[in-house]
Amino acid sequence: MPKTILDYDTVALDDGDSSLIIIDQTKLPNDLVMLHLRTQKEIYDAIYLLEVRGAPAIGVAAAYGIYLAAKGIDTDDYDEFATQFDAAKDYLASSRPTAVNLTWALNRMRDVVTANKTESVAHIKELLLAESRKIQQEDIDTCRMIGENGLTLLHKGDGIITHCNAGQLATSKYGTATAPMYLGQKRDYGFHIYCDETRPLLQGARLTSYELMSAGLDVTLMCDGMAASIMKRGLAQAVITGCDRVAANGDAANKIGTMPLAIAAKHFGVPFYICAPSSTIDMKTATGDDIVIEERKPSEVTDMWYEHPMAPKGIKVFNPAFDVTDASLITAIITEKGVIYPPFDKSIKKIMG
Repeated sequence: MPKTILDYDTVALDDGDSSLIIIDQTKLPNDLVMLHLRTQKEIYDAIYLLEVRGAPAIGVAAAYGIYLAAKGIDTDDYDEFATQFDAAKDYLASSRPTAVNLTWALNRMRDVVTANKTESVAHIKELLLAESRKIQQEDIDTCRMIGENGLTLLHKGDGIITHCNAGQLATSKYGTATAPMYLGQKRDYGFHIYCDETRPLLQGARLTSYELMSAGLDVTLMCDGMAASIMKRGLAQAVITGCDRVAANGDAANKIGTMPLAIAAKHFGVPFYICAPSSTIDMKTATGDDIVIEERKPSEVTDMWYEHPMAPKGIKVFNPAFDVTDASLITAIITEKGVIYPPFDKSIKKIMG
């Protein structure tokens, strides 16, 4: 059988070549381009420019990226090593401030450095390599369990709306929001998936519809504003999206356009589910009001994808990368540890220990 996009690793480490290998997602679906990133600037740019994207994939890329930075630090002195490590960590952390997995993975790698002050720098580098590989394997295991837990909420023949890309291209395998879809496909659930195109960067059109079609699922693409009509016609029995950060009260930040999807789902009585690895739940962020929302450049709205600009020259542009869905609009949060139901301020605290 010919290879599909699902046969390639979204993020991989070539330790012998000292490079981070990613699928350049800005080129999909027309061109499959594998990037070999060797410098910290290349890795920073790949995260910022969305060549690698999706909270879990960003976390894995950050772990491998900071390992490569550590590998290149030429000193046997612990204090000097730690200083240079922290500088590299802070640099990568500034690439996408909203995605909690980015700082989560970098802080976890920093904990390895802190916990092994008495070890040689060479051994610390070995420990960092092991930790980065562990983070990726945990991502795979987490997504599979999210899929299993999510599947308990669905029924054969369901119509499912999804937004942006929370698929395999956003993780190491399975995806988060798409994990129940992939597992359901293997078990003959016969889902019909409706993909929002996800303006302005079209992750739903370019990525989700592409990978789900490659897996043989029944997929329909639609503009973001069409989702409410699908719900009104009774064609959708669930909405499932991923997220980049969940606050301690259950508010969830995800790709712009998720909040109006949740509002429509509430109106039409369609369950709205957020798929969130527990690493995405930020107990230090009390509510969604405390989440920093990244503002993207205006040209993504006015110029990108068009042969000529499709807006008046000099027009003001509002282009936040994310919106925050209020906890009151979320039916349940699906994690690898189980399904979390309201009241989220209590249930999240319980499941997070």
